Amino acid sequence: MAAIKTREIQYTAPDGSQLIGYFAAPESDQPVPGVIVAPEWWGRNDYTEQRARELAEHGYAALAIDMYGDKKVTTVSSQAYEWMMQTFQDPDTIVNRATAALNTLAAQEEVDDSKLAAIGFCYGGKVVLDLARSNAPVKAVVTFHANLSPKAPAQEGQVQAEILVLHGEKDSMVSLEDVENFRKEMQAAHVPHDVIIFKDAKHGFSNPLADERAKANGVDLGYNAEAEKQGLEAMYALLARHLA
Repeated sequence: MAAIKTREIQYTAPDGSQLIGYFAAPESDQPVPGVIVAPEWWGRNDYTEQRARELAEHGYAALAIDMYGDKKVTTVSSQAYEWMMQTFQDPDTIVNRATAALNTLAAQEEVDDSKLAAIGFCYGGKVVLDLARSNAPVKAVVTFHANLSPKAPAQEGQVQAEILVLHGEKDSMVSLEDVENFRKEMQAAHVPHDVIIFKDAKHGFSNPLADERAKANGVDLGYNAEAEKQGLEAMYALLARHLA
């Protein structure tokens, strides 16, 4: 694993929100590919930062992005829901904030801005999918237990990324019908994509704290170590293929 460095980076969204990303990159003499990491609805927390550091250890520069401003985080689902819904009030907020983050990542001296990708978890999955649908210059997008519903359906010629969706068979928040609708959307727009459905996995399967959060908030989440492992392997394979 590569030695890495980390720092926080403040950037501003078009709506004036002050956002604070967490940047991790390998110690390297040459610019490396960049990946934004969009968080679950809890905000830019330790889990999101951990994923950024792991990407850096694998040779990528990564920015764990802030979607709420001032790096607000919570472990209470009602608060998370409130903050998330605020980003839905203006239909452009999500893509605008994600684009600001992608531009911030691309501007770092450690980053090769011709090789960009995006990954996202739950709410963050929707963030990076809508970013991809907006014709953002990302070559690969990977989602873990994502909200798949589009701001606006993908249009042919307006998605630059290959998309990989990692989904739990027993996800009670995003149905298998939702997954099928996503497939149809991608097929209609001729977007290269793949969907992997993990047997017996629930919403939140990639997060080791999912069971604890489920118990505390009365929501149907569950960690699944095997699905997490297979999902990350599939993610790194896609990134290697597009960002090499």
